[in-house]
Amino acid sequence: MTNPVSTHPDTARVHDGVVEVIAARTLYDVGHLRPESHFEADLGIDSVIMESVLLSVREHFALSAELPAGPATIGELVDAVRAALAADAGSGAPAPAATDAGAADPVTEAVVAAAMRQTQYQRHQLALDADLEGELGVDSVVLTSVVAEATERLGLTGPAPDLAGATTLRALADALRACAPAVRNTAPGAEAAGGAGTDTDTPEPRRAPGSAPGAGPDDWDHRSMKDFTEQRDPDLFAKTRSFAGYLRSREKDRLYWYGMPLHSKCGNRAVIFDELEGRKREFLMFASNNYLGLANHPGVIEAVVDATRTYGATHTGSRFIGGTNMLHKELERRLAAFKQRPACIVYPGGYSANLGAISALVKSYDTLVVDRLNHMSIVDGARLSGAVRKIYRHNDMADLERILSRSAEQGTGGRLIVADGVFSMHGDVCDLPGIVRLAKEYDARVMIDDAHSTGVLGVRGSGTAEHFGLKGEVDLELGTMSKTLAGMGGFVVGEEEVVEYLRYYSNSYVFAANIPAGVAAGLIAAIDVIEAEPERLKRLWTNIGTLRGRLLEAGFDLEHSESAILPIVIGDERRAMEMGRAVRARGLFCQTVVYPGVPLGDARLRVSVTCEHTPQDLDLAAEIFVDAARETGVLPTP
Repeated sequence: MTNPVSTHPDTARVHDGVVEVIAARTLYDVGHLRPESHFEADLGIDSVIMESVLLSVREHFALSAELPAGPATIGELVDAVRAALAADAGSGAPAPAATDAGAADPVTEAVVAAAMRQTQYQRHQLALDADLEGELGVDSVVLTSVVAEATERLGLTGPAPDLAGATTLRALADALRACAPAVRNTAPGAEAAGGAGTDTDTPEPRRAPGSAPGAGPDDWDHRSMKDFTEQRDPDLFAKTRSFAGYLRSREKDRLYWYGMPLHSKCGNRAVIFDELEGRKREFLMFASNNYLGLANHPGVIEAVVDATRTYGATHTGSRFIGGTNMLHKELERRLAAFKQRPACIVYPGGYSANLGAISALVKSYDTLVVDRLNHMSIVDGARLSGAVRKIYRHNDMADLERILSRSAEQGTGGRLIVADGVFSMHGDVCDLPGIVRLAKEYDARVMIDDAHSTGVLGVRGSGTAEHFGLKGEVDLELGTMSKTLAGMGGFVVGEEEVVEYLRYYSNSYVFAANIPAGVAAGLIAAIDVIEAEPERLKRLWTNIGTLRGRLLEAGFDLEHSESAILPIVIGDERRAMEMGRAVRARGLFCQTVVYPGVPLGDARLRVSVTCEHTPQDLDLAAEIFVDAARETGVLPTP
């Protein structure tokens, strides 16, 4: 039987366009999408996703009327699009505009196809000369996936090349085309076929994930966690075995210390079970977000205990179905009052607050404009929303204005600017006055993530908006309660009608159980302490100033930190991990941050200051950091 797709050129063109849109919206491989594929039974496309598909198909073909909601298969949708195109042709409606991404050589075609799948953009939205970050919202993590998939589509073997320097799809295709022979030469047997290389200027090929360590005279494994993100194998778990060997080697060298369990309260000091040495050790603690010391406050602890005895360990339903306690309502009222906003919604966590709020408000036809250094929960919220994502250079208001200006010219949807108040790995503060000014000028909304600002910035500690005197000028303020507020959960404050909308359209709120009553009681008590004991905030900033001054005097690079987070920037991943090991050996615990917490080449130690640190703690910490830095070559030996 003849395939109906091939019997008419117009049908074939429409079929290809429909399939491209579905692939971009669902991440299915194009080869899996057949004319007879049933949207629900075969592809698992529910009514919510189907609505997005129909809207995207209509935009892709520039149809003047809405598509019917009835098509059950891809073939039926193709027929519906053909009928709509015929109707538009009969009415004299303009034909869809051509795009330069359509007429492409095989390498460019592979890059565009990979970009469509990894970004959920449609083909007509992928201009070859659009800036990957500023106009397409392709960050370094997504770029890694695009390169890996394009490499696979071209049938090139060996590890995917590092093309992070490419700033457009055209440049990416050109770079991939230029390095294609080198990629082929990394295939098994290539060295034997071509002979041993003698050109000392030729860089050593990157090893594929899972290969044995040993590049370099000291047998150092030069891989990072980036090398395992796109390892492809018919066995889904192959990448886990490759990573396991890498992880064990890092742990053997005492370079990875992540996830070590506490055996005490987490204050200025903490007892941690060192799993590498098999013993408990007391550390000077500089890896805690307990900025105001509320996690150990007797009043907070007692409130948790009392409420748990009264209401039980937890509830067993979502907020809509048996999961709302009177303490949840009171917590939302207190948070709104503390933030000086009309209303508040509490989520199970800060991560889910970003996922839920962004995906509820922003849709595929809207634009999400984000700072390059935003938290991963904002990145994932953008992906979940399916919106057009545009990334502006960190705290660069000229770049933000350029993006807003272009998006205003190109689209009819809404625009939401999202930025961290305090950037979690850098410690600097967003340029909120600039963001608010540009949002007003270009008719955009603003959401600020105050995860590391609540309880730290502002005279009362209410966050970034108070810090800049812009209360009421920020549309939505989001926060987490697992840091300064010493509990669990996340929240969003804003106008009442917006908050009520989020209650009904945030899936991470509607379809999830919320925080237990005991936790809610502890959070209310924490707000009580913040308001009753302002000296905690003053002591925090005294401690921040003391340690920052000591570290700067010693010669450390702290970037532009203006918060309780002090980044000791090192750059090289190996040296950063070695300094982290030297710091821990001296009895201080802080975070060693490498990829994916920061980009490759930007490794650092992340030091968190709290109000519980004593002057003696700060003196000892400064001494430890200096000694460890000199031992590892981060600072010169005097």
